[in-house]
Amino acid sequence: MRSSAARDRKMPKSLPIALPITLRMYRRLAAGLVPLAPALIKRRLKQGKEDPARVGERRGLSADVRPHGPLVWIHGASVGEVLAAAALIERLRDLNLRILLTSGTVTSAAVVAKRFPPDVIHQYVPYDSPRYVARFLDHWKPSLALFIESDLWPNLILAGAARRVPMVLINGRMSPRSFPRWRRMHGTISALLSRFDICLAQSKKDAERFAALGGRDVATTGNLKLDVPAPPADPAKLERLMAMTRGRPIIVAASTHPGEDEMLVAAHRSLVGFFPQLLTVIVPRHPDRGSSIAGLVTASGLKPSLRSREELPTATTDVYVADTMGELGLFYRLSGIVFMGGSLIHHGGQNPIEAIKLGAAIVHGPHVFNFADVYEALDTSGGARQADTQEALVKQLGQLLADPTMRDKMQRAGAGVVEQLGGALDRTMTALEPYLLQLRIEMGAANA
Repeated sequence: MRSSAARDRKMPKSLPIALPITLRMYRRLAAGLVPLAPALIKRRLKQGKEDPARVGERRGLSADVRPHGPLVWIHGASVGEVLAAAALIERLRDLNLRILLTSGTVTSAAVVAKRFPPDVIHQYVPYDSPRYVARFLDHWKPSLALFIESDLWPNLILAGAARRVPMVLINGRMSPRSFPRWRRMHGTISALLSRFDICLAQSKKDAERFAALGGRDVATTGNLKLDVPAPPADPAKLERLMAMTRGRPIIVAASTHPGEDEMLVAAHRSLVGFFPQLLTVIVPRHPDRGSSIAGLVTASGLKPSLRSREELPTATTDVYVADTMGELGLFYRLSGIVFMGGSLIHHGGQNPIEAIKLGAAIVHGPHVFNFADVYEALDTSGGARQADTQEALVKQLGQLLADPTMRDKMQRAGAGVVEQLGGALDRTMTALEPYLLQLRIEMGAANA
């Protein structure tokens, strides 16, 4: 692994001199669209996709002051990437390093405010215009940049490299769906990936894909999401929910997407004939869909309750729509049976690790390419079961409801897989050690 950039950040990187025409055109287009930014922001505000108090951050402006000393900048697209960095951030804080965390969604900002220490600075990532990116980098002057997974904004990467900021891609993921598209644009992706000093991939397959696309010093470190702690839950809220649902069989459908809720409601209707007190909890990936899901439940002849309305599941509630943010830990503790969403449709599946760490037996659909290695290991070990059709979904959930022994066996198998596949955090820290050593040297010199 190369560490020259970490030992001497004054040394220029070996970078391609000329950008491919695609990136040159992209930069000109992004610069030309700046006058349209107010209209874009206005539209996103109406859609609830921007924080009205912080829209300046999207233009590279900030009311926050850069802290003194080395600053590690970590960027992730949204909630999943931000949470994947949680344990890494704790390790960096233990080294007395200050953290700047950027993301692009309102939901991720809410999660950071709720679950991260107050000294972790959160900013919305600026729109990828050269002007806005320059403002952002000029203000924060990051000492080290860590990009999580695959949220690769060209101007952000190119400007960081031009300022000789050491940049590392961590927890890198290149899906089977994205890889062929990038291969057709090899010059473009190679020009971006070559700006990273090293590329730390989740799996061997991801590493091979990044290397084929032009990544430098590619290494397999594993999936940081396997090392994330179990999500928290408010004890008082959990106690109240458990009191309201005690004695009822419960299925939790986590992070569902449009097209899946209908199937889950239909599955509930099939299963309730065998389990009359059955409660299905649907936690939509996007909470703003809560009302539409409740309408779907009502139209099917079932009774919903909505958490966003501060309703609790009563004895007559069939489907509890948990349309709030940051409470998955609460519902994972409510049931040992979890259906993982994003897998019955062609989305790629959601992360099952947190549910498994809280003792869940996992059921999922066929589309799990976002976490292919994890699900393959879970399915092989018996820690998860795949349901390809509506009938299979009913069958798998019904068997788990009827057979506690099978459920316990699946839970133990899943926990074993998570333990076996863990260790990405330690491997990532080892790979980052040359950069972190340089930052500690700078800290010592500043304090001398």
